[in-house]
Amino acid sequence: MANYPQFDDQVGVWKLKDVNDAVMGGYWRQANVGVGRAIVAGGFTPSYTNTISSFTMASSGNATDFGNLTDSRGEFGAMANLTRCIFAGGNSSTSPNAANIIDYVTISTAGNASDFGDLAAATYRSTGVGGNATRGVITEGNSDGDQLVYITPSSTGNAIDFGNRTISGTYVAGVTSPSRAVFSGAFTPSVSNIIDFVEIATTGNATDFGDLTSSRRDGGGCSSSTRGVYIGGLTPTKLTTLDFITIASQGNATDYGDLITAARGPAGVSNSVTGFALGGDTGSTVNTMSSFNISSGGTVTDFGDLAESSKNATSNSGSHGGLNEGYQGTRPTYVQGSGRAIIVNGSATPGGGNETRIEFVNINTAGNGQDFGDTTAARRGISAAANSTRITAAGGYESSVSNVIDYQEFQSTGTFADFGDMTASGRYRGGLANYTRGVTGGMDTGSVSNIIDYITIASVGNSTDFGNLSVTRFGVGAYSSSTRGVFHGGFDNSAPSFNTIDYITIASTGNATDFGDATVTVGYRAGLSSSTRGIAGGGGSGNVIEFVTIASTGDATDFGDLGANRNQLAAASTNARGIFAGGSDDTDDIEFITIASTGNAAAFGDLTAGMKRNAGGCDSHGGLQG
Repeated sequence: MANYPQFDDQVGVWKLKDVNDAVMGGYWRQANVGVGRAIVAGGFTPSYTNTISSFTMASSGNATDFGNLTDSRGEFGAMANLTRCIFAGGNSSTSPNAANIIDYVTISTAGNASDFGDLAAATYRSTGVGGNATRGVITEGNSDGDQLVYITPSSTGNAIDFGNRTISGTYVAGVTSPSRAVFSGAFTPSVSNIIDFVEIATTGNATDFGDLTSSRRDGGGCSSSTRGVYIGGLTPTKLTTLDFITIASQGNATDYGDLITAARGPAGVSNSVTGFALGGDTGSTVNTMSSFNISSGGTVTDFGDLAESSKNATSNSGSHGGLNEGYQGTRPTYVQGSGRAIIVNGSATPGGGNETRIEFVNINTAGNGQDFGDTTAARRGISAAANSTRITAAGGYESSVSNVIDYQEFQSTGTFADFGDMTASGRYRGGLANYTRGVTGGMDTGSVSNIIDYITIASVGNSTDFGNLSVTRFGVGAYSSSTRGVFHGGFDNSAPSFNTIDYITIASTGNATDFGDATVTVGYRAGLSSSTRGIAGGGGSGNVIEFVTIASTGDATDFGDLGANRNQLAAASTNARGIFAGGSDDTDDIEFITIASTGNAAAFGDLTAGMKRNAGGCDSHGGLQG
């Protein structure tokens, strides 16, 4: 259930539609005035301190005094819900090497910490913490301990047993999404590269996730709702490394940036967009605060200064990655049918190899591509087909032509999973879909094929033969209404390109029927549609966009032009707007059109890098209407 703010100064009844519109529009007033505030507590300066300070993450500047912990300590962890920041365990000045203290502050109101409860046992170096708005999971980091415990942050009370990590150790770093807490590294007594995770809503033992880029201890961590970043650490050499993981998937971490100076014991915090590295030991304790973009990484930049120099402090905020991108638990990161388009792999341009990269945009609002995850293997020339909840990616070329079909849910960023196999291996198929079926037609198998296959998108499994295209070809533009699928243009290595357009009835099986002719004779088209109009763009060495009325038959009509000559590009659409992304002019451009009108494409944004031989699908395209 969403945590809507309380309007104590307002009277009357809110309609659910009004609440939803305000929340989704981003103008729902926030009752929590601590939003965007990071809390930094304790640490070693070189003695343990009880200092709590805070800073505003949206703008650079120094931290200011907030209050004091109930005891001076360091090497401990913090978690936060929408209103509270909670500190657990650590090395205490009054109980050296063993503190079971849990205390908390209210993020919006400066002041001293209050007692929350106790850990299950006296513990120290319990730095790994993750959680969401309802539960926090804590590593109890004694040298021989692998215990995980949890708390309910909205109440007070003692920690409860959760399960065990896959390894024992101290100096653990934690990151979190709304559903998973992921812990990395340890001192066991040697350093470790192990990453493991738990599902926050359940209890039980942790599961292996993958490995860090190097074994380490004493690093920091922060996250968005999809990506976790591990910051610095000791190997025993101090590290500059920023490693990231995609939290919803499993796999090894990737190095994607560097601290300004190598550091052990930095604290990490985020507002779900920007990550921060705070203090640490770079040879001596420092008061530096530096920041970086979680989605793109790179070298961090100076942000300001802490209230005092320290290492092994702890930090968290009321807008971290476990709290749904900083929207206070009230704004979901994805709404079904909202216009999310996924652009699936291909080959990097200029001159790059095959990629696993997947990006997404919202077609209804212009903007740049964002990281979504990865396909199961680096392939180019795949085809995509999507319904309102799931996208599939079929075939392509890895080191040879592939018959693999992958899939992922639109709402779940992360690595694709295996769906099944096509009836034959091939690349450059045209893909289309309605609510129930995904259909691909034509392909390059090493020779050219006219095969049409179909799958039931909701059920994993191998594809089934549907029939044949009217002309053998590959690189066709494909699009659909809810009842009819259309294959537009195409290419044959041993013959000229085709202006052929043919169609099928998606719910049946059988061979394609002639529809009409394209205005140009080119291959490597990109197709998209509303419920009534089909669009094909680019191809060959051209920039032509043309359209047909899907329910009738007849020749295509000129629509307008792309901004440049492009082929081997991706396309996707809602029922109203279409986009064209990437292409063989070595571009990262995304352009858009309004499907019901005619005219030239306009700038929409950029992919994260140039890409061609890619494919696209959207959760609200024309085949899903009516």
